[in-house]
Amino acid sequence: MNNNKNISVIIPVTERYSDVRELYHAYKSALDSTQQSYEIVYVLDGEFPDVSTALIGLKDEGEQIKIVKLAKWFGEAVALTAGFENSSGDIILTLPAYYQVEASEIPGVLEKLGKLDMVIGRRWPRTDAAFNRLQGKAFHWIFNKITDREFHDLGCGVRAFKRHVITEVPIYGDQHRFLPVLANRRGFRIDEIKVQQSDKDKHSRIYRPGVYLRRMLDILTVFFLVKFTKKPLRFFGLIGSGTFILGGLILLVVIFERLFGGVALADRPVLLLSSLMVVLGVQLFALGLIGELIIFTHAKRLKEYAVEEIVN
Repeated sequence: MNNNKNISVIIPVTERYSDVRELYHAYKSALDSTQQSYEIVYVLDGEFPDVSTALIGLKDEGEQIKIVKLAKWFGEAVALTAGFENSSGDIILTLPAYYQVEASEIPGVLEKLGKLDMVIGRRWPRTDAAFNRLQGKAFHWIFNKITDREFHDLGCGVRAFKRHVITEVPIYGDQHRFLPVLANRRGFRIDEIKVQQSDKDKHSRIYRPGVYLRRMLDILTVFFLVKFTKKPLRFFGLIGSGTFILGGLILLVVIFERLFGGVALADRPVLLLSSLMVVLGVQLFALGLIGELIIFTHAKRLKEYAVEEIVN
């Protein structure tokens, strides 16, 4: 391989991984078939002694790989960011550290990239456990309804994109799953490609209740970023106004009943509830105004578009 690499392959090792040597050679064989220069960067998200030993063994055998070890567990988004920062290819290909899709699908993903900015893999047909497919469909149905986007497999770790995408769209937290959505918001051209699922990707994935809650919060976060990043008053103002109006109407009914119906205000929880709703509505509206002031102050430094071409 040449010193100037065209493709940077980033493989984050987080909570789940398969046989390192076997999977590496499968990936390497598929990459060699593309006849393009590439580099492979493994990012260890914390302490993985067995993975580290296997990778060092591959390097001792002459394999040209780069190993980035993080000081502790930071999460996959940070691991991917570390990989981006320690690679140099114009094209970035992320691959899972475990059997998820057949390695033979890699050339097709890179070929599909072409004039697009990003290509994401979609495991199809899905052959893993029925429960995995069910929760995947539920997640994407909720996500697509909330964000008005149409994606089918954001959990697939096979993604190819040009470096300017990640330069324009930074990720943090667990937003690596939603990189296609955030990139699409900037105007980048995104497409899905069907890839064959690995025969070894069979086991059921049942997470703790807290994980499902975090996923829902992630969806709400992306919903806000996609629709209201530069218009916070529309988000908080809509919710605040609705809460204020509803609370005000209930409060008016309570006052009317007291003045003309002789209904005592004592021991009426609805009075306290309506008052709280009015106060909460005002606070939410004020929060939106503060957000607008912050956006206005930093508007010159905020960029929410991507330039495809300038013809002079």
